[in-house]
Amino acid sequence: MELIRIDDAGYEDARSIFNSMIEKRPAVIARCATTDDVVQALALARAEGYDVAVRAGGHSVAGMCLNEGGLVIDVRPMKEAVVDARARTIRAGAGLTWGEFDAATQEHGLAATGGRVSTTGVAGLTLGGGSGWLERKCGLACDNLRAVELVTADGRLLRASETEHPDLFWALHGGGGNFGVVTSFEFALHPIGPIVYAGLLLWPGDAGYDVGRTYRDLAVDAPDEFGSAFACLTGPPEEFVPEHLQGATVAAIAVCWTGDAAGGADVLEPFRQLGPEVDLVGEMPYAGFQCMLDDPPGHRNYWTAEYHDTFPDDALDVFVKYGLNRVSPLTQQFLVPWGGAVARVGEDDTPMTKRSAQWITHPFGVWEDPADDEANITWARRFRSDIARYTNGGVYLNFIGDEGEERVRAAFGEEKYRRLAAIKAEYDPDNVFHGNQNIKPAR
Repeated sequence: MELIRIDDAGYEDARSIFNSMIEKRPAVIARCATTDDVVQALALARAEGYDVAVRAGGHSVAGMCLNEGGLVIDVRPMKEAVVDARARTIRAGAGLTWGEFDAATQEHGLAATGGRVSTTGVAGLTLGGGSGWLERKCGLACDNLRAVELVTADGRLLRASETEHPDLFWALHGGGGNFGVVTSFEFALHPIGPIVYAGLLLWPGDAGYDVGRTYRDLAVDAPDEFGSAFACLTGPPEEFVPEHLQGATVAAIAVCWTGDAAGGADVLEPFRQLGPEVDLVGEMPYAGFQCMLDDPPGHRNYWTAEYHDTFPDDALDVFVKYGLNRVSPLTQQFLVPWGGAVARVGEDDTPMTKRSAQWITHPFGVWEDPADDEANITWARRFRSDIARYTNGGVYLNFIGDEGEERVRAAFGEEKYRRLAAIKAEYDPDNVFHGNQNIKPAR
């Protein structure tokens, strides 16, 4: 175990995370390469009275992977990736990013649902549910779990599966990092790639209303192989983008079709009839597409999200209006369809509630200047207020920052929240792991 303290060389790099708004300064960062390292780090935290946070990828938009003056257990050195191609499984260390995970599995033409940004950590995304391009075909990342190994607050190493600590295993399907420090995962894999039919279609921003309606009408009932999102964003300064769209707001459809290319072309034909000015959809490596929307770290971020059972024209108008009037050119406004394998999981099979939602809206606020904080945060909050009448009350916690206990409860519903609180009381009765979307232990 390597301990990095405030005055040590490398401290600033070690505490740096994706969202530059977060200024927390832990007293100690414990870089853990083994399970024993994690046990020792927790023992140090108990002995010194440190608050504990756990860091894997560092993409927590609320900065929950850091704390102020406490100890951070950094599992990024845990990079194990052992694929059993015959069994279609992978043993994945908790420090892997999805880019590293995909590189290991795609050697065998296999995949599991991973984050839409390749630098996202496998651990945080999976424990929070795990939304990604393959979810309609393969389910959420957590739906592909076979087993999880973790260290509890009192230093015990446990393996959770359907037959070992099944209550804990259930809680780890979306209940976040509330129950221990995960050291490794075992996932089931699916035959995907290495080549898929994927890419981006772009239109001028003022086409967003018409493109959005066509997308809304077709995407949610499309075949499970059609992973996609509709977005409003800024045209990148790339040679494949017409000059008049570079730096301008564009309407975009991102596509990841995992069937044969001919079938993908048939599904895309109604969108191509709308005349996109940029058509980058074609056969490409799945691992390459997973990197297409990567944003660099170091920007200021504020995210939020909502679930929708339906998305009528009035809701779409609100979505596009805010997408066309983003405060920052770095901000992206996403509409993601669920359904398919996501909705086929039983309501009580995971802690996550309202998985039958058809749509998620996800304002992804990104900017550079601290002077612009208020304007960008206000933009996202006003969107939430204006879209509220069309929501179903649920929320996907990985898409939001720290929005309070009410939103945490909304992600699970009251009955399942109580069950999670009871499991929390069994495995972490003192709420050592509270640096997260926190579930308070039942008293």
